[in-house]
Amino acid sequence: MLIFSASASAQNFYPPLPKMAAADLKEDIRILKKVLEANHPSLYWYTSKDSIDYYFETTIAGITDSLNEVDYKNRLSKLIATIRCGHTTVRFSKAYGKIANRYRFPQFPLALKAWDDSLVVLGSAYNNDSIFKRGTIVTAINGRSPVEILDTLYQYISTDGYITNHKSQVISGNFPGWYKTIWGDGDSVYMIKYIDSLGQEKEAGIKAYRPITDTTKKQIRETTPTLTRRELRKLRLLNKRSMVIDTLHSTAFIRLTTFSGGRLKTFFRRSFKTLNRLSIANLVIDLRENGGGNVGNSIDLTRYLINKPFKVGDSIVAFSRRMQYSRYIKPSFIYWLAMNFGGKKMQDGKIHFRRYEQHQYKPATKYHYDGKLYLIQGGYTFSAATMFISHLQGQSNVKVLGEESGGGYYGNSAMHIPKITLPHSGLIVSLPLYRLVIDKNRPKGRGIMPDIFIKPSSKAIREGYDIKLSEVRRMIDHRR
Repeated sequence: MLIFSASASAQNFYPPLPKMAAADLKEDIRILKKVLEANHPSLYWYTSKDSIDYYFETTIAGITDSLNEVDYKNRLSKLIATIRCGHTTVRFSKAYGKIANRYRFPQFPLALKAWDDSLVVLGSAYNNDSIFKRGTIVTAINGRSPVEILDTLYQYISTDGYITNHKSQVISGNFPGWYKTIWGDGDSVYMIKYIDSLGQEKEAGIKAYRPITDTTKKQIRETTPTLTRRELRKLRLLNKRSMVIDTLHSTAFIRLTTFSGGRLKTFFRRSFKTLNRLSIANLVIDLRENGGGNVGNSIDLTRYLINKPFKVGDSIVAFSRRMQYSRYIKPSFIYWLAMNFGGKKMQDGKIHFRRYEQHQYKPATKYHYDGKLYLIQGGYTFSAATMFISHLQGQSNVKVLGEESGGGYYGNSAMHIPKITLPHSGLIVSLPLYRLVIDKNRPKGRGIMPDIFIKPSSKAIREGYDIKLSEVRRMIDHRR
Protein backbone atom coordinates (compact mmCIF):
# COMPACT_ATOMS: atom_id res chain seq x y z
CA MET A 1 0.00 0.00 0.00
CA LEU A 2 1.35 3.41 -0.94
CA ILE A 3 0.37 6.58 0.87
CA PHE A 4 0.63 9.65 -1.35
CA SER A 5 1.31 12.82 0.55
CA ALA A 6 1.66 16.46 -0.27
CA SER A 7 2.49 19.55 1.72
CA ALA A 8 -0.39 21.75 2.78
CA SER A 9 -0.57 24.83 4.91
CA ALA A 10 -2.82 25.21 7.88
CA GLN A 11 -6.42 25.93 6.98
CA ASN A 12 -8.42 28.65 8.63
CA PHE A 13 -11.05 26.93 10.74
CA TYR A 14 -14.57 28.27 11.13
CA PRO A 15 -17.21 27.37 13.68
CA PRO A 16 -19.59 24.60 12.66
CA LEU A 17 -22.64 25.55 10.68
CA PRO A 18 -25.52 26.70 12.87
CA LYS A 19 -28.41 24.30 13.25
CA MET A 20 -32.09 24.98 12.70
CA ALA A 21 -34.90 23.72 14.90
CA ALA A 22 -36.58 20.51 13.79
CA ALA A 23 -40.07 22.04 14.11
CA ASP A 24 -39.15 24.86 11.72
CA LEU A 25 -37.65 22.48 9.18
CA LYS A 26 -40.73 20.27 9.25
CA GLU A 27 -42.96 23.31 8.75
CA ASP A 28 -40.91 24.35 5.70
CA ILE A 29 -41.55 20.95 4.12
CA ARG A 30 -45.28 21.20 4.80
CA ILE A 31 -45.35 24.65 3.20
CA LEU A 32 -43.35 23.39 0.23
CA LYS A 33 -45.84 20.58 -0.33
CA LYS A 34 -48.76 23.01 -0.35
CA VAL A 35 -47.04 25.30 -2.86
CA LEU A 36 -46.17 22.42 -5.17
CA GLU A 37 -49.64 20.91 -4.96
CA ALA A 38 -51.19 24.26 -5.87
CA ASN A 39 -48.84 25.29 -8.67
CA HIS A 40 -46.60 22.52 -10.05
CA PRO A 41 -48.01 21.22 -13.37
CA SER A 42 -46.34 17.80 -13.24
CA LEU A 43 -46.12 16.85 -9.59
CA TYR A 44 -47.59 13.43 -10.32
CA TRP A 45 -46.38 13.00 -13.92
CA TYR A 46 -43.91 10.25 -13.06
CA THR A 47 -44.66 9.55 -9.40
CA SER A 48 -48.14 8.82 -8.06
CA LYS A 49 -49.81 11.08 -5.51
CA ASP A 50 -49.76 8.29 -2.91
CA SER A 51 -46.01 7.94 -3.38
CA ILE A 52 -45.37 11.69 -3.26
CA ASP A 53 -47.43 11.93 -0.06
CA TYR A 54 -45.42 9.05 1.41
CA TYR A 55 -42.06 10.63 0.54
CA PHE A 56 -43.07 13.92 2.14
CA GLU A 57 -44.41 12.20 5.26
CA THR A 58 -41.30 10.04 5.74
CA THR A 59 -38.98 13.02 5.18
CA ILE A 60 -40.83 15.01 7.84
CA ALA A 61 -40.86 12.03 10.22
CA GLY A 62 -37.12 11.53 9.70
CA ILE A 63 -36.30 14.97 11.13
CA THR A 64 -36.04 14.17 14.81
CA ASP A 65 -33.45 16.79 15.77
CA SER A 66 -32.04 20.11 14.62
CA LEU A 67 -30.03 20.12 11.37
CA ASN A 68 -27.55 22.42 9.71
CA GLU A 69 -28.31 23.71 6.22
CA VAL A 70 -26.18 21.19 4.34
CA ASP A 71 -27.83 18.21 6.00
CA TYR A 72 -31.28 19.72 5.52
CA LYS A 73 -30.66 20.52 1.87
CA ASN A 74 -29.58 16.91 1.30
CA ARG A 75 -32.86 15.64 2.68
CA LEU A 76 -34.86 18.14 0.69
CA SER A 77 -32.95 17.40 -2.54
CA LYS A 78 -33.56 13.68 -2.11
CA LEU A 79 -37.25 14.38 -1.58
CA ILE A 80 -37.60 16.71 -4.58
CA ALA A 81 -35.73 14.27 -6.85
CA THR A 82 -38.62 11.80 -6.44
CA ILE A 83 -40.79 14.15 -8.55
CA ARG A 84 -38.49 13.39 -11.52
CA CYS A 85 -38.59 16.91 -12.90
CA GLY A 86 -35.26 18.33 -14.00
CA HIS A 87 -36.48 21.92 -13.58
CA THR A 88 -37.52 21.39 -9.96
CA THR A 89 -34.33 21.66 -7.94
CA VAL A 90 -33.13 22.77 -4.51
CA ARG A 91 -30.55 25.48 -3.87
CA PHE A 92 -28.87 26.73 -0.72
CA SER A 93 -30.19 29.87 0.94
CA LYS A 94 -28.78 33.26 0.03
CA ALA A 95 -27.28 33.48 3.52
CA TYR A 96 -25.38 30.23 3.07
CA GLY A 97 -24.13 31.36 -0.33
CA LYS A 98 -22.28 34.22 1.37
CA ILE A 99 -20.31 31.89 3.66
CA ALA A 100 -20.11 28.68 1.60
CA ASN A 101 -16.45 29.17 0.66
CA ARG A 102 -15.48 29.01 4.33
CA TYR A 103 -16.58 25.38 4.44
CA ARG A 104 -15.31 24.27 1.04
CA PHE A 105 -12.15 22.64 2.34
CA PRO A 106 -10.85 20.10 3.16
CA GLN A 107 -12.26 18.12 0.24
CA PHE A 108 -11.76 15.07 -1.95
CA PRO A 109 -8.65 15.87 -4.04
CA LEU A 110 -9.50 14.31 -7.41
CA ALA A 111 -11.72 15.55 -10.23
CA LEU A 112 -13.50 12.50 -11.64
CA LYS A 113 -15.52 11.85 -14.78
CA ALA A 114 -18.60 9.68 -14.16
CA TRP A 115 -20.64 7.62 -16.61
CA ASP A 116 -22.52 4.33 -16.39
CA ASP A 117 -20.61 2.46 -13.67
CA SER A 118 -17.27 4.17 -14.29
CA LEU A 119 -15.15 6.78 -12.53
CA VAL A 120 -12.05 8.11 -14.31
CA VAL A 121 -9.56 10.72 -13.11
CA LEU A 122 -9.69 14.09 -14.87
CA GLY A 123 -7.11 15.73 -12.64
CA SER A 124 -5.58 15.92 -9.19
CA ALA A 125 -5.40 18.86 -6.81
CA TYR A 126 -1.73 17.95 -6.30
CA ASN A 127 0.53 18.98 -9.15
CA ASN A 128 3.13 16.33 -8.34
CA ASP A 129 0.66 13.44 -8.18
CA SER A 130 2.43 10.53 -9.89
CA ILE A 131 -0.29 7.95 -9.21
CA PHE A 132 -3.69 9.42 -10.01
CA LYS A 133 -2.93 10.76 -13.44
CA ARG A 134 -5.51 11.89 -15.97
CA GLY A 135 -7.30 8.86 -17.43
CA THR A 136 -6.71 6.56 -14.45
CA ILE A 137 -9.67 4.25 -13.80
CA VAL A 138 -10.91 4.32 -10.20
CA THR A 139 -12.46 1.07 -8.90
CA ALA A 140 -13.21 2.03 -5.29
CA ILE A 141 -13.07 4.96 -2.85
CA ASN A 142 -12.91 4.08 0.83
CA GLY A 143 -14.35 0.66 0.06
CA ARG A 144 -17.24 2.00 -2.01
CA SER A 145 -17.46 0.85 -5.62
CA PRO A 146 -18.28 3.34 -8.40
CA VAL A 147 -21.74 1.78 -8.69
CA GLU A 148 -22.42 2.32 -4.99
CA ILE A 149 -21.08 5.88 -5.10
CA LEU A 150 -23.05 6.89 -8.17
CA ASP A 151 -26.27 5.18 -7.10
CA THR A 152 -26.08 7.11 -3.83
CA LEU A 153 -25.34 10.48 -5.44
CA TYR A 154 -28.04 10.01 -8.08
CA GLN A 155 -30.69 10.08 -5.36
CA TYR A 156 -29.99 13.77 -4.68
CA ILE A 157 -30.15 15.05 -8.27
CA SER A 158 -33.35 16.01 -10.07
CA THR A 159 -33.78 15.00 -13.69
CA ASP A 160 -36.51 14.54 -16.29
CA GLY A 161 -38.07 11.10 -15.94
CA TYR A 162 -35.56 8.29 -15.65
CA ILE A 163 -32.53 9.90 -17.32
CA THR A 164 -29.33 9.13 -15.41
CA ASN A 165 -26.91 10.57 -17.96
CA HIS A 166 -27.76 14.10 -16.79
CA LYS A 167 -26.94 13.06 -13.23
CA SER A 168 -23.59 11.66 -14.35
CA GLN A 169 -22.70 14.94 -16.02
CA VAL A 170 -23.69 16.98 -12.97
CA ILE A 171 -21.51 14.79 -10.75
CA SER A 172 -18.62 15.03 -13.21
CA GLY A 173 -18.84 18.80 -13.06
CA ASN A 174 -17.92 18.85 -9.37
CA PHE A 175 -17.20 15.41 -7.95
CA PRO A 176 -15.27 16.76 -4.91
CA GLY A 177 -18.20 18.99 -4.02
CA TRP A 178 -20.74 16.20 -4.29
CA TYR A 179 -18.58 13.78 -2.31
CA LYS A 180 -18.09 16.31 0.49
CA THR A 181 -21.76 17.29 0.56
CA ILE A 182 -23.02 13.72 0.96
CA TRP A 183 -20.23 12.02 2.93
CA GLY A 184 -18.72 14.99 4.74
CA ASP A 185 -15.04 15.75 5.27
CA GLY A 186 -14.20 13.37 8.10
CA ASP A 187 -11.53 11.54 6.08
CA SER A 188 -8.02 12.98 6.27
CA VAL A 189 -6.84 10.28 3.83
CA TYR A 190 -8.90 8.61 1.10
CA MET A 191 -8.05 5.02 0.22
CA ILE A 192 -8.51 4.59 -3.52
CA LYS A 193 -8.34 1.46 -5.65
CA TYR A 194 -7.34 2.05 -9.25
CA ILE A 195 -6.04 0.37 -12.39
CA ASP A 196 -2.36 1.09 -13.01
CA SER A 197 -0.59 1.41 -16.37
CA LEU A 198 -0.03 -2.37 -16.49
CA GLY A 199 -3.73 -3.11 -16.01
CA GLN A 200 -3.30 -4.23 -12.39
CA GLU A 201 -5.59 -3.14 -9.59
CA LYS A 202 -3.69 -1.26 -6.89
CA GLU A 203 -4.61 0.72 -3.81
CA ALA A 204 -3.14 4.00 -2.57
CA GLY A 205 -4.02 6.74 -0.15
CA ILE A 206 -4.29 10.41 -0.96
CA LYS A 207 -4.68 13.22 1.53
CA ALA A 208 -7.74 15.44 1.67
CA TYR A 209 -6.97 18.68 -0.13
CA ARG A 210 -6.45 21.94 1.72
CA PRO A 211 -5.28 24.75 -0.54
CA ILE A 212 -1.91 26.30 0.11
CA THR A 213 -1.95 30.06 0.59
CA ASP A 214 -0.77 31.55 -2.67
CA THR A 215 1.95 34.13 -1.98
CA THR A 216 2.30 34.95 -5.67
CA LYS A 217 -1.19 36.43 -6.17
CA LYS A 218 0.01 39.98 -5.83
CA GLN A 219 2.86 39.34 -8.24
CA ILE A 220 0.49 37.75 -10.77
CA ARG A 221 -1.89 40.71 -10.54
CA GLU A 222 0.98 43.08 -11.16
CA THR A 223 2.30 41.21 -14.20
CA THR A 224 -1.02 40.20 -15.82
CA PRO A 225 -2.38 42.81 -18.25
CA THR A 226 -5.84 44.14 -17.36
CA LEU A 227 -8.52 43.39 -19.96
CA THR A 228 -10.68 46.22 -21.18
CA ARG A 229 -14.47 46.08 -20.80
CA ARG A 230 -14.74 45.41 -24.51
CA GLU A 231 -12.32 42.49 -24.29
CA LEU A 232 -14.16 41.05 -21.29
CA ARG A 233 -17.49 41.38 -23.08
CA LYS A 234 -16.05 39.58 -26.10
CA LEU A 235 -14.77 36.74 -23.92
CA ARG A 236 -18.19 36.37 -22.28
CA LEU A 237 -19.83 36.17 -25.69
CA LEU A 238 -17.31 33.59 -26.91
CA ASN A 239 -18.06 31.51 -23.85
CA LYS A 240 -21.72 31.38 -24.93
CA ARG A 241 -21.32 30.95 -28.69
CA SER A 242 -18.55 30.72 -31.25
CA MET A 243 -17.99 29.50 -34.80
CA VAL A 244 -14.81 28.19 -36.41
CA ILE A 245 -14.65 27.36 -40.13
CA ASP A 246 -12.32 24.79 -41.67
CA THR A 247 -12.42 25.78 -45.34
CA LEU A 248 -10.10 22.92 -46.33
CA HIS A 249 -12.72 20.38 -45.26
CA SER A 250 -15.68 22.71 -45.93
CA THR A 251 -16.78 22.29 -42.31
CA ALA A 252 -18.00 24.78 -39.72
CA PHE A 253 -18.02 24.12 -35.97
CA ILE A 254 -20.47 26.03 -33.79
CA ARG A 255 -20.18 25.74 -30.01
CA LEU A 256 -23.40 26.86 -28.34
CA THR A 257 -23.54 26.67 -24.54
CA THR A 258 -26.88 28.41 -23.98
CA PHE A 259 -30.02 29.74 -25.65
CA SER A 260 -30.06 32.80 -23.39
CA GLY A 261 -28.13 36.03 -23.80
CA GLY A 262 -25.14 36.28 -26.09
CA ARG A 263 -26.97 38.31 -28.76
CA LEU A 264 -27.82 34.98 -30.34
CA LYS A 265 -30.21 36.16 -33.04
CA THR A 266 -27.49 38.37 -34.49
CA PHE A 267 -24.94 35.59 -34.13
CA PHE A 268 -27.21 33.12 -35.95
CA ARG A 269 -27.93 35.51 -38.81
CA ARG A 270 -24.28 36.40 -39.36
CA SER A 271 -23.15 32.79 -39.04
CA PHE A 272 -25.61 31.39 -41.57
CA LYS A 273 -24.92 34.27 -43.93
CA THR A 274 -21.24 33.27 -43.83
CA LEU A 275 -22.02 29.57 -44.29
CA ASN A 276 -24.09 30.34 -47.36
CA ARG A 277 -21.49 32.71 -48.82
CA LEU A 278 -18.72 30.10 -48.43
CA SER A 279 -20.97 27.17 -49.49
CA ILE A 280 -19.94 25.18 -46.42
CA ALA A 281 -20.92 21.54 -46.90
CA ASN A 282 -20.81 20.36 -43.25
CA LEU A 283 -22.01 22.01 -40.07
CA VAL A 284 -21.28 20.66 -36.59
CA ILE A 285 -23.20 22.19 -33.67
CA ASP A 286 -21.87 21.21 -30.25
CA LEU A 287 -24.67 21.39 -27.63
CA ARG A 288 -23.07 19.29 -24.91
CA GLU A 289 -22.89 22.25 -22.50
CA ASN A 290 -26.24 23.74 -23.48
CA GLY A 291 -28.69 23.67 -20.60
CA GLY A 292 -31.40 25.49 -22.55
CA GLY A 293 -32.70 29.01 -22.08
CA ASN A 294 -34.85 31.26 -24.24
CA VAL A 295 -37.33 29.26 -26.32
CA GLY A 296 -37.48 32.05 -28.91
CA ASN A 297 -33.76 31.68 -29.64
CA SER A 298 -34.16 27.92 -29.95
CA ILE A 299 -36.98 28.47 -32.46
CA ASP A 300 -34.87 30.96 -34.39
CA LEU A 301 -31.97 28.53 -34.80
CA THR A 302 -34.32 25.69 -35.75
CA ARG A 303 -35.77 27.75 -38.60
CA TYR A 304 -32.34 28.06 -40.24
CA LEU A 305 -31.98 24.27 -40.30
CA ILE A 306 -35.36 22.53 -40.50
CA ASN A 307 -36.97 21.65 -43.83
CA LYS A 308 -40.65 21.73 -42.83
CA PRO A 309 -42.99 23.83 -40.63
CA PHE A 310 -43.00 22.98 -36.92
CA LYS A 311 -44.60 24.04 -33.67
CA VAL A 312 -43.09 24.15 -30.21
CA GLY A 313 -45.25 21.39 -28.76
CA ASP A 314 -48.52 19.51 -28.83
CA SER A 315 -49.54 20.98 -25.48
CA ILE A 316 -48.17 23.61 -23.13
CA VAL A 317 -50.42 23.73 -20.08
CA ALA A 318 -50.58 25.00 -16.53
CA PHE A 319 -53.13 23.76 -14.02
CA SER A 320 -53.60 27.11 -12.29
CA ARG A 321 -52.61 30.73 -12.74
CA ARG A 322 -53.78 31.91 -9.34
CA MET A 323 -50.22 31.66 -7.93
CA GLN A 324 -51.44 30.36 -4.59
CA TYR A 325 -49.08 30.94 -1.67
CA SER A 326 -47.54 33.77 -3.67
CA ARG A 327 -45.85 35.12 -0.52
CA TYR A 328 -43.36 32.25 -0.87
CA ILE A 329 -42.92 32.62 -4.65
CA LYS A 330 -40.53 35.18 -6.13
CA PRO A 331 -41.22 37.08 -8.34
CA SER A 332 -44.87 36.03 -8.21
CA PHE A 333 -46.50 39.11 -9.76
CA ILE A 334 -44.43 39.03 -12.97
CA TYR A 335 -45.25 35.37 -13.58
CA TRP A 336 -48.90 35.85 -12.60
CA LEU A 337 -49.06 38.64 -15.18
CA ALA A 338 -47.40 36.50 -17.87
CA MET A 339 -49.76 33.59 -17.26
CA ASN A 340 -52.87 35.76 -17.30
CA PHE A 341 -51.97 37.57 -20.51
CA GLY A 342 -50.05 34.79 -22.27
CA GLY A 343 -52.23 31.83 -21.32
CA LYS A 344 -55.85 30.99 -22.05
CA LYS A 345 -58.18 28.81 -20.01
CA MET A 346 -59.67 26.11 -22.22
CA GLN A 347 -62.59 23.70 -21.88
CA ASP A 348 -60.40 21.16 -20.09
CA GLY A 349 -59.99 23.68 -17.26
CA LYS A 350 -56.26 24.10 -17.88
CA ILE A 351 -54.31 27.19 -18.85
CA HIS A 352 -52.87 26.76 -22.36
CA PHE A 353 -49.96 28.64 -23.93
CA ARG A 354 -51.88 28.75 -27.23
CA ARG A 355 -49.29 30.41 -29.45
CA TYR A 356 -46.73 27.69 -28.86
CA GLU A 357 -49.40 25.01 -29.27
CA GLN A 358 -50.84 26.35 -32.51
CA HIS A 359 -48.34 28.50 -34.39
CA GLN A 360 -46.52 26.78 -37.24
CA TYR A 361 -43.00 28.18 -37.59
CA LYS A 362 -41.73 27.99 -41.14
CA PRO A 363 -38.16 27.31 -42.29
CA ALA A 364 -36.15 30.48 -42.88
CA THR A 365 -36.05 31.54 -46.52
CA LYS A 366 -32.91 33.65 -46.16
CA TYR A 367 -29.59 31.93 -45.37
CA HIS A 368 -31.28 28.57 -44.77
CA TYR A 369 -28.69 25.82 -44.37
CA ASP A 370 -29.16 22.62 -46.39
CA GLY A 371 -25.77 20.89 -46.01
CA LYS A 372 -24.88 17.98 -43.76
CA LEU A 373 -25.71 18.73 -40.14
CA TYR A 374 -24.13 17.01 -37.13
CA LEU A 375 -25.59 17.71 -33.67
CA ILE A 376 -23.50 16.66 -30.65
CA GLN A 377 -25.38 16.19 -27.38
CA GLY A 378 -24.79 14.89 -23.86
CA GLY A 379 -26.15 14.84 -20.35
CA TYR A 380 -25.99 18.62 -19.99
CA THR A 381 -28.10 19.08 -23.16
CA PHE A 382 -31.32 20.18 -21.53
CA SER A 383 -34.65 21.97 -21.89
CA ALA A 384 -34.70 24.27 -24.97
CA ALA A 385 -31.60 22.53 -26.34
CA THR A 386 -33.40 19.18 -26.19
CA MET A 387 -36.42 20.72 -27.89
CA PHE A 388 -34.17 22.07 -30.66
CA ILE A 389 -32.52 18.71 -31.37
CA SER A 390 -35.79 16.79 -31.18
CA HIS A 391 -37.31 18.90 -33.97
CA LEU A 392 -34.38 18.11 -36.27
CA GLN A 393 -33.64 14.48 -35.51
CA GLY A 394 -34.78 12.23 -38.35
CA GLN A 395 -34.33 14.85 -41.05
CA SER A 396 -32.43 13.32 -43.98
CA ASN A 397 -29.36 15.57 -43.67
CA VAL A 398 -29.12 15.40 -39.86
CA LYS A 399 -27.16 13.08 -37.58
CA VAL A 400 -27.35 13.29 -33.78
CA LEU A 401 -24.24 12.03 -32.02
CA GLY A 402 -23.04 11.56 -28.45
CA GLU A 403 -24.92 10.36 -25.40
CA GLU A 404 -28.53 10.47 -24.24
CA SER A 405 -29.67 14.05 -23.70
CA GLY A 406 -30.31 15.30 -20.20
CA GLY A 407 -33.68 16.81 -21.13
CA GLY A 408 -36.81 14.78 -21.80
CA TYR A 409 -37.58 13.71 -25.38
CA TYR A 410 -41.32 13.57 -24.68
CA GLY A 411 -41.40 16.88 -22.86
CA ASN A 412 -40.66 18.65 -19.62
CA SER A 413 -42.01 21.15 -17.12
CA ALA A 414 -40.53 24.59 -17.60
CA MET A 415 -41.33 27.76 -19.61
CA HIS A 416 -41.85 30.05 -16.56
CA ILE A 417 -39.72 29.15 -13.51
CA PRO A 418 -40.02 31.37 -10.41
CA LYS A 419 -38.42 30.41 -7.08
CA ILE A 420 -39.97 29.20 -3.85
CA THR A 421 -38.17 30.57 -0.78
CA LEU A 422 -38.88 28.54 2.35
CA PRO A 423 -39.54 30.88 5.30
CA HIS A 424 -37.53 29.22 8.06
CA SER A 425 -34.51 27.69 6.32
CA GLY A 426 -34.28 30.12 3.41
CA LEU A 427 -33.69 27.23 0.98
CA ILE A 428 -34.78 27.93 -2.58
CA VAL A 429 -36.78 25.52 -4.76
CA SER A 430 -37.38 26.21 -8.44
CA LEU A 431 -41.00 25.98 -9.57
CA PRO A 432 -41.83 25.34 -13.24
CA LEU A 433 -45.32 26.56 -14.12
CA TYR A 434 -46.02 24.93 -17.51
CA ARG A 435 -45.95 21.33 -18.66
CA LEU A 436 -44.64 21.00 -22.22
CA VAL A 437 -45.42 17.92 -24.28
CA ILE A 438 -43.28 18.28 -27.40
CA ASP A 439 -44.79 15.31 -29.19
CA LYS A 440 -47.49 13.16 -27.57
CA ASN A 441 -46.52 10.17 -29.75
CA ARG A 442 -42.99 9.94 -28.37
CA PRO A 443 -42.01 7.57 -25.55
CA LYS A 444 -42.09 9.18 -22.14
CA GLY A 445 -39.40 9.14 -19.50
CA ARG A 446 -36.09 9.23 -21.38
CA GLY A 447 -33.96 11.74 -23.23
CA ILE A 448 -33.14 11.94 -26.93
CA MET A 449 -31.28 8.82 -27.98
CA PRO A 450 -28.52 9.76 -30.45
CA ASP A 451 -28.36 8.21 -33.91
CA ILE A 452 -24.75 7.33 -33.15
CA PHE A 453 -23.77 6.63 -29.54
CA ILE A 454 -20.32 7.90 -28.59
CA LYS A 455 -19.56 7.35 -24.92
CA PRO A 456 -16.63 8.73 -22.95
CA SER A 457 -13.50 6.57 -22.73
CA SER A 458 -10.59 6.47 -20.32
CA LYS A 459 -8.23 6.30 -23.30
CA ALA A 460 -9.56 9.55 -24.78
CA ILE A 461 -9.39 11.25 -21.38
CA ARG A 462 -5.84 10.00 -20.81
CA GLU A 463 -4.62 11.08 -24.25
CA GLY A 464 -6.48 14.39 -24.10
CA TYR A 465 -8.62 14.29 -27.22
CA ASP A 466 -12.33 14.90 -27.74
CA ILE A 467 -13.70 11.50 -28.72
CA LYS A 468 -16.99 12.91 -30.05
CA LEU A 469 -15.45 15.61 -32.23
CA SER A 470 -12.90 13.08 -33.48
CA GLU A 471 -15.71 10.77 -34.58
CA VAL A 472 -17.54 13.61 -36.33
CA ARG A 473 -14.37 14.55 -38.23
CA ARG A 474 -13.89 10.91 -39.20
CA MET A 475 -17.45 10.71 -40.52
CA ILE A 476 -17.01 13.90 -42.54
CA ASP A 477 -13.71 12.70 -44.02
CA HIS A 478 -15.31 9.35 -44.86
CA ARG A 479 -18.11 11.07 -46.77
CA ARG A 480 -15.71 13.10 -48.90
